[in-house]
Amino acid sequence: MRKIVLSVILVTILVLSYFSNYFLTIHTTNPSEISKFDTGDIAWMVVASALVLLMTPGLGFFYGGMVGKKNVISTMLQSFMAMIIVTVLWVLIAFGLSFGPSIGGIIGNPIPYIFFQGVGIGTSWKLAPTIPFLLFALFQAKFAIITPAIVTGAFAERIRFWAYLLFMVLFILFVYAPLAHMTWHPDGLLFNFGVLDFAGGTVVHMSAGWAALAGAIFLGKRKSPKPNPARITYVLLGTGLLWFGWFGFNAGSAMGANGLAVQALGTTTVAAAVASMTWVFLDKIMGHKLSAMGACIGAIVGLVTITPAAGFVSMPHAITMGIIGSIISNITVSKFHKFKIDDALDVFACHGVGGMVGMVLTGVFASKDINPAVVDQGLAFGETTLFIHQIIALVGVSIFAFAMSYFLFYIVNKITPLRVTEEREELGLDISQHGEYL
Repeated sequence: MRKIVLSVILVTILVLSYFSNYFLTIHTTNPSEISKFDTGDIAWMVVASALVLLMTPGLGFFYGGMVGKKNVISTMLQSFMAMIIVTVLWVLIAFGLSFGPSIGGIIGNPIPYIFFQGVGIGTSWKLAPTIPFLLFALFQAKFAIITPAIVTGAFAERIRFWAYLLFMVLFILFVYAPLAHMTWHPDGLLFNFGVLDFAGGTVVHMSAGWAALAGAIFLGKRKSPKPNPARITYVLLGTGLLWFGWFGFNAGSAMGANGLAVQALGTTTVAAAVASMTWVFLDKIMGHKLSAMGACIGAIVGLVTITPAAGFVSMPHAITMGIIGSIISNITVSKFHKFKIDDALDVFACHGVGGMVGMVLTGVFASKDINPAVVDQGLAFGETTLFIHQIIALVGVSIFAFAMSYFLFYIVNKITPLRVTEEREELGLDISQHGEYL
């Protein structure tokens, strides 16, 4: 049956793309819009798009080094396949669902942008007028790619690969796309509510964190929940690639080579550094050795925490956010085992909690002096509106992301079993799912 379904998918995409000129509208170039394009902005956004894409293989190394040796290839391949499947899905329909004409502020109408029709180099997105629309769409694709890849750390070492691929497709369509539309589309529900999310605190990290928690609960515990990490050096390499790529993630969200991009790059740098420092200091205070793993996890938590605020807060406040995010995530990681939930690589404690802390602190520290687009300033400046809106959004997004993700895991499990058999789990996913091994 699977062979038939896969064959039908390939043939359908092939036929539709080949005959696309018969049913898709070719949009003509708009000279007036092209005249507004800035070559410096275009150059920076091309680089930023490449940097964000680099984060996904970086995540593969980060996760792959943490799991047991018999599951390294499968874990890394889950991130790599996200680059493949989500890219195709984005062009076909997901971009339209995220950024198409708004339907009630919740989801976009995908029809105008199906197969990227109307997404070309002669027009622009209204919030990024100095770069071609196609470049904006490709930049956003990289955010969609890494989000389900982040989720994989929670159910590492026990999920069937084909079931994961199906969940990834459904997650993009029914969780990621609505959140991206509501948060980043000018007609989106959260956008018009005044919620600030500069580069993905809700859309990427909170959604991935809550989906990870849902997956960990649904799939249950591993037989051997704490294997020795296969390669700490992979974790170090992955952290370096993620940190490097995160400059495109956050600074690229300024949508141009401008002062706001520089501010986001600066806040990203210091938040990651101080969060890593805080994590290893806390480990020492609690009587543990200063570990490479701890330094790496701390840096990632800092990057996650600053993401929603990167273009809205000052450098000193970025330091404050890095410290607070690291402390809260560190405590969550150390206490989470009491809930008897096997979140294999602490995705919820790091990405979910880090994203929520970042969203709350954006409501505390966002400043008009940093970004004139800030209408209501943060709590630290004596205003309460933004803070309240951030909290309301946090609660709403959390409920939606967790409930919908759990439902999708349930649906996928009805179609094809999510979890491998005990024998295959014991054998390892590398050999049982892919016929390969280190």
